[in-house]
Amino acid sequence: MSERVIAPKNRGFLFLDSHPGGCRKLVDEMWQAVPAPAPAPADGDGDGPVALVIGSSAGYGLAATIAGLARVGIRGIGVCFEKAPARRTGTAGWYRTAATARLAQQHGRDMVFLNGDAFSDAVKEEVADLLVERFGGRLDYLIYSVAAPRRTDPDTANVYASVLKPISSPYTTKTLVFDEHGAPEVKEVTTAPAEGDDIEQTVAVMGGTDWERWITFLADRSLLADGFTTAALSYIGSPLTAAIYRQGTIGAAKAHLEATARTLDERLGKTLGGRAVTSVNAAAVTQSSTAIPGIALYVGLLRGVLGDAMIAPIGQLVQLWDQLTGARPLDLDDEGRVRLDTWELDPAVQNAVAERWSAATSGTITELADLDWFSDEVRRLYGFSTPGVDYTAAVETDVPWPTRTN
Repeated sequence: MSERVIAPKNRGFLFLDSHPGGCRKLVDEMWQAVPAPAPAPADGDGDGPVALVIGSSAGYGLAATIAGLARVGIRGIGVCFEKAPARRTGTAGWYRTAATARLAQQHGRDMVFLNGDAFSDAVKEEVADLLVERFGGRLDYLIYSVAAPRRTDPDTANVYASVLKPISSPYTTKTLVFDEHGAPEVKEVTTAPAEGDDIEQTVAVMGGTDWERWITFLADRSLLADGFTTAALSYIGSPLTAAIYRQGTIGAAKAHLEATARTLDERLGKTLGGRAVTSVNAAAVTQSSTAIPGIALYVGLLRGVLGDAMIAPIGQLVQLWDQLTGARPLDLDDEGRVRLDTWELDPAVQNAVAERWSAATSGTITELADLDWFSDEVRRLYGFSTPGVDYTAAVETDVPWPTRTN
């Protein structure tokens, strides 16, 4: 037993420990937020569709996993890369995965979780073997939601590193930070432009190369069902953050992801009557987004404008699953992308956020942004600030990885 009281300790937006009880409660809340199950698609054997979620433990990938389980009744495999409890607690994703597996089992969903490098062929082999041994050798859906700092190419062993940089010229933007006492400050930061092969390296990590490799790997083993559908989760974002995001190195990777979707869509349509899309999700507080200069300020201001009208990731992924399964029509833009971000990019909303952005200073920020909400959302990523959890009580940190039950 490894029970102890866990107090939040952080460096900026990065927390050093996670709270198992808070992570479990957060997953419970996400499951409860999912509407009653949609009518199950006919799949020929009376069981739920088989799905693979790559990046299943955090952010939109976690939302995709929970929404798929609770709304569609998926069964299948989640893949993520998390650290086990040791000297420090396990990562938040470790505890969220354990909580998701527990709920899946309680609701009769056969969901297996693999902890490993999704870029590696070894994990792809393990997934392929599981699909054959446990799920009848067929896959109906694949959700790709990967945000990573680096990727090792299985063919060449080259290691690529992604960077958050503008292209062509330095980028100066406002950003939100909190001082050592927790007081908010609005500062300007300047990011140097991409140099050398920064763009190519970022595309190699965050573009569509590995997504396509997954599809090819599984197709070569005849594991893709007729009508197989895949979606890669993406983001466009506001003009206020475009220089560092959509027009920066990450934006180049997203453009590659979208080009890959078009290639895959044509290929899957011809071979399986299937399809591939990118899903453009809306802004949210995630462990990945808080690392991007300006995003914290932008999301806080967006919440200040919209309040509870913001649609959380779990709500967005319910919409995506409904579209992928045919419960509602696919809502595609002119480039074939599912758009779940229209409420965020509504011109009236963006104009209101832009006005607040211009007025934002350390002295005005508390009036313009919902900082209490933002701070709580950051802490909730690690299992803190979750209502109903007694943070003064000792909690077991040595939570095991979900076992595979028959």
